[in-house]
Amino acid sequence: MGPKSPITYIIEPFGGSVRRHNPALPHLYFDDAAVTRGDGVFESLLITEGRPANLARHMRRFAHSVEQLDLPKLHCEQWEEATRLAAQEWAQTHGDAQARCTWTLSRGRASTGLATAWLVLEGLSPSVETLRAEGVKAMLTSRGMTPDEKPPKWMPQGAKTLSYTMTAAALRHARENGWDDVVFTNERGTRLIEGATSSLVVVRAGKKLRTPPASEGGLESTTVAAVREHAEDAGWRFKERVLPLDYVLESDSVWLLSSTRGAVRIRRLGEHKLKAGELDDKAQSLFEQALCAP
Repeated sequence: MGPKSPITYIIEPFGGSVRRHNPALPHLYFDDAAVTRGDGVFESLLITEGRPANLARHMRRFAHSVEQLDLPKLHCEQWEEATRLAAQEWAQTHGDAQARCTWTLSRGRASTGLATAWLVLEGLSPSVETLRAEGVKAMLTSRGMTPDEKPPKWMPQGAKTLSYTMTAAALRHARENGWDDVVFTNERGTRLIEGATSSLVVVRAGKKLRTPPASEGGLESTTVAAVREHAEDAGWRFKERVLPLDYVLESDSVWLLSSTRGAVRIRRLGEHKLKAGELDDKAQSLFEQALCAP
């Protein structure tokens, strides 16, 4: 295995062992629900300075996703052990270089009924540093559905599932047309909800931070929770509110936050060019501190 080979651990989902897996060897079977149905959940977190960032927040959301899909009960200590082992191994070779760790739990094989669980730790894409430094051009689009209708009881709420086909299609379409990312809006395109794989945070004059509430249709965000916790101590005022497009456009700056890519400023939002804000440096410093916290 070369220096860029991912680090893979297999987790026995019923409280068994945690073991290192050779990433050059196969792990999933042909009848695993992860590949035949997309029936499973995942969670991604940042590895920085040889340790996982915001571990407890990610574990809580992962456990919630597992519960929502009625998957086998999560043995959190196994996942924490595997994550720390992988992070230590990464640091031995790569020092303080940041990495992405992804946990995946599938409903498993149809033939055995046993769940499948694993994590993969690998380096960040080379494009991440560029996007952090230069910002992104984000396409505006609706999801083609409204969050106003009350979902049926059987529908998982707030689960980070493997069913990412629609998100992947939106990103693929955006990049084929010269955009870097996607920001989803309501069906009329008048309110902003979230990024395709990130949360939306608006910076306003007076050190104010605004983000859409989950009731707008976005996924409950670990990054937003981390920023909220750090904001008050750093002299910022954080609040959830609906984000009409006009309100966003008159703000100091607009950001997409994700656990592993970090904070990237939107420099073009649809047809609107967004200038750098007066609070950019201070906002980015806050975001980095929050997203890299233990």
